[in-house]
Amino acid sequence: MGKNKIVRVMALAAYYGFAQYLPNRYSKPFGPFGNWLRIALAHAIFKKCGKVTSIGRKAYFGTGAGLEIGDFSSIGPDCVVPKNTVIGKYVMMAPEVHIVQNNHRIDDVTVPMCFQGSLTDTPPTVIEDDCWIGVRSIFTPGHRIGHGSIVAAGSVVTKDVEPFSIVGGNPARLIKKRVE
Repeated sequence: MGKNKIVRVMALAAYYGFAQYLPNRYSKPFGPFGNWLRIALAHAIFKKCGKVTSIGRKAYFGTGAGLEIGDFSSIGPDCVVPKNTVIGKYVMMAPEVHIVQNNHRIDDVTVPMCFQGSLTDTPPTVIEDDCWIGVRSIFTPGHRIGHGSIVAAGSVVTKDVEPFSIVGGNPARLIKKRVE
């Protein structure tokens, strides 16, 4: 096992063992420390980690091996962000956002779906720069959220979102464009 892999494993153990339970960023007096520690561990865990603003309490990202996050972005408390996710710069992610990693196979009706396994060729979910993701939004796998877009609270994103769009609902639909 190489040195980098050992560091990753130790960082994952520290994150899931105790750091994820430390108070959120704005909780006094230990919130700033908890946020700092989660970010420091993320630098050892994620594939790419910029100057992250915050990682909320109990955010879940599995092994974080393929996860990328840009400068000045945040992952809200209780978010689920899988390893095949790319988060750009200046992204605000509210609490309880859930990005689904893959779907089950359903093509063979003679085999129960639970025994068909998962699709393995799912492309990454990409959230481009300067996006705002509302609380309790859900993303189905492999979609692109365009630059400068807003996903309203409680939305279910089932397709790509054009740049500078405001989308909402279940399934998420265009509400309006931010620019003409």
